[in-house]
Amino acid sequence: MEKIRDENGPFIQVLMLVIYAIVGLLLTTALGLALVYLYYGGAILTNMDWMAGKNPYYLPAQRILLTAQQIGLFLIPALWLAKTERQNISGFYGFKQVRPAVLLTALILMICALPLLEWVTELNQKMVLPEVFKGLEQWMKSAEEQGMEMTKALLKMDHAGIFILNLGMIALLPALAEELFFRGALQRSFSRMFKNPHVAIWFVAFIFSAIHMQFYGFLPRLLLGAAFGYLYFWSGSLWYAIFGHFVNNAYAVCAAWYMQKNNIPLSETDKTIDIAWYGYIISAVLTFLLFRYFKKQTE
Repeated sequence: MEKIRDENGPFIQVLMLVIYAIVGLLLTTALGLALVYLYYGGAILTNMDWMAGKNPYYLPAQRILLTAQQIGLFLIPALWLAKTERQNISGFYGFKQVRPAVLLTALILMICALPLLEWVTELNQKMVLPEVFKGLEQWMKSAEEQGMEMTKALLKMDHAGIFILNLGMIALLPALAEELFFRGALQRSFSRMFKNPHVAIWFVAFIFSAIHMQFYGFLPRLLLGAAFGYLYFWSGSLWYAIFGHFVNNAYAVCAAWYMQKNNIPLSETDKTIDIAWYGYIISAVLTFLLFRYFKKQTE
């Protein structure tokens, strides 16, 4: 009878994830560029200004590369790690059967948390660095503006087909790929490393937020990462974290679709929700209570 091999240590697993992410990103980016080259011709590779999102003609190329990035950087490494450990993906990452009542709680939780996240986002966007870091602050603002321009370009939806495509590319794929990588793989390994799930959850949430390179959205993304981490930790099922992530991203896509259907410029996104100060307090209290209820449901 063949002896069951023990898992690699958590440090080795994290190191393997980093290596797999680099290799996966290189492979899928090369494949993505090859597809872009076949579609647009060689001229597109000589001038990469189209990546700023200013020319709608090249939006399919951006979508191809962003999809390749999600698959190569997050999805492949997580799947590859389970394969390396000779484990079943469902058992390794905890894809337990979903309970409808618990899923409904997760949905209501994400909806109730929206005003609180909106308030945290406003606070984050008012961030001002000391004078000695003005150069860094200008670079951060420039990077943020470039990222926002590309996001707005991708969220311009002329018809329902693009809306459905964006739900898949911006909401579903990142929810699956990023949760497999950050919560399923990284949080699992760091929990073994730190021997403390709470430290692991917040540490991975920090990495999750930092890797997006959106400095003026760092705090809300940090809180979201921690929220997904606790949904996974308490339930033992990655499905709830994936679902919460999907709801959050799908809300942004649906809001952009609604705004365009009602001739509201995407630049007015931050003005679409007008909430009184007590609304944020109610949101915070409801979010806290729903987290406690979710924990009780899954105990």
